Amino acid sequence: MKALISVYDKTGVIEAARRLHDAGVGLVSTGGTHKAISDAGVPVQQVSDLTGFPEILDGRVKTLHPHIHGGLLARRDMPEHMDELSRRDIATIDLLIGNLYPFREAISRPDATLDDALENIDIGGPTMLRAAAKNFPSVVVLVDPEDYDWAIGKFVSGDLTHDDRRTLAYKAFHHVSVYDTAIAGYLSSIDGSVDGDNGLPQKLDLSFSQLAGLRYGENPHQQGALYIPASGSAGGIANARQLHGRELSFNNLMDAEAAWSSVTDFEDTAVVVIKHTNPCGLACHPDQAEAYNRAYAGDPVSAFGGILGFNRTVTVETAQATSGIFYEVIVAPGYEPEALDILKKRRNLRLLEAAPEKGGLLYDLRPLSGGLLVQSQDASNDDPDEWKTVTEREPTQREVSDLSFAWKAAKHVKSNAIVLARDNQLLGMGAGQPNRVTSVHLALRAAGERASDCVLASDAFFPFPDNIELAAKGGVMAIVQPGGSIRDEEVIAEANKAGIAMMFTGVRHFRH
Repeated sequence: MKALISVYDKTGVIEAARRLHDAGVGLVSTGGTHKAISDAGVPVQQVSDLTGFPEILDGRVKTLHPHIHGGLLARRDMPEHMDELSRRDIATIDLLIGNLYPFREAISRPDATLDDALENIDIGGPTMLRAAAKNFPSVVVLVDPEDYDWAIGKFVSGDLTHDDRRTLAYKAFHHVSVYDTAIAGYLSSIDGSVDGDNGLPQKLDLSFSQLAGLRYGENPHQQGALYIPASGSAGGIANARQLHGRELSFNNLMDAEAAWSSVTDFEDTAVVVIKHTNPCGLACHPDQAEAYNRAYAGDPVSAFGGILGFNRTVTVETAQATSGIFYEVIVAPGYEPEALDILKKRRNLRLLEAAPEKGGLLYDLRPLSGGLLVQSQDASNDDPDEWKTVTEREPTQREVSDLSFAWKAAKHVKSNAIVLARDNQLLGMGAGQPNRVTSVHLALRAAGERASDCVLASDAFFPFPDNIELAAKGGVMAIVQPGGSIRDEEVIAEANKAGIAMMFTGVRHFRH
């Protein structure tokens, strides 16, 4: 039997080579892999000695040879294949260990050039992996060091099953697919020349690896799992570190994502309470414990069983302030040691430590029956200096500050979204309603008497002035909305009638 070993990542390869040699398997290798195995005292043949042809073009061509691919592709169950190998003095290759040049690492360097990228595109490696995987009933292919131990053990003992071989072949094809996807993505991103007229890619290649299985999906009768881009990613909820608590559920992760995306949208110290992916409480304050108290006060009833999100390290004072309230999950960038000790005493609380996302998806993806909807990420116009006052009364400085807070909050509430706020605190919200006036009504009902002298943010324009009339009766004194309705003049007139200051952003924030 013969094994060919050609890897960039040499993790575990010396021990694998030694086990194969000790089992009587002849070894062939290339370049740096040959040197590493040979230096370890394991006998190994150079590929050029097997092919009878030297490496050329600075190593670009070394395994692209009939003595390699004939040995990989010949079907052992076809006598004519085996006869042809014999006539041409080509030996079979029964096992291939391979992985590829570090393309993703090369292009991730800040000073990476196109030449750097091109030099790190592996040609011989993917070709060998595909050949071996295509012929998996006859050839074992290994791309994952985690498989070396068990697969080599079963290979040398003759116990490797057809299903084992098929699984390893699948992993090899996936390994190559992820690699090719990274290359295609890089080439398409250089200058956008392969994008469509809408600025989105004409071809969208997606490859994900399962990071963790979940007990079930959104409901117990559904299966669920967590996936991350196969090319790798860092930060975000998918890569958050769980510090305490039971296994996270599908819904826990959905709500944790809503919490993290909400608080990280604010530069000031922010705290959010999430229920069913909507912020039911949200506040900003320099004192984190006070910010928490204000967020909780936004809707104490809905807070029960909710998810807490912080954009600063959780302090001892904040941890103490949360006592007595049942939360499913807390997500934060960190925890003071004593705060962590306090929170870990709650058996049913899950604690997540998250970091800013890196290397994740560039687009917002939504599954559709028969296809996929793709859009760019929602970039908001959050600078009040760029908004336009459209009413007779200008908002006060305090109102502008609150309008800015409310506008950011509305971005994270399901449409039709209405947010009421004062002093950087969410007082009430209406979400997911089929008409906007119902959302206004629900937000006012949640705020109650606190709505007096508050501001209102709407994620989209008001189609009728009845929304403004209802808001005015509830105590709203300033409004921010995108504008753009055919009845804008009627809406503005109603605001003027009520003495409400209104600003237009020119940007809509629908969130379905």
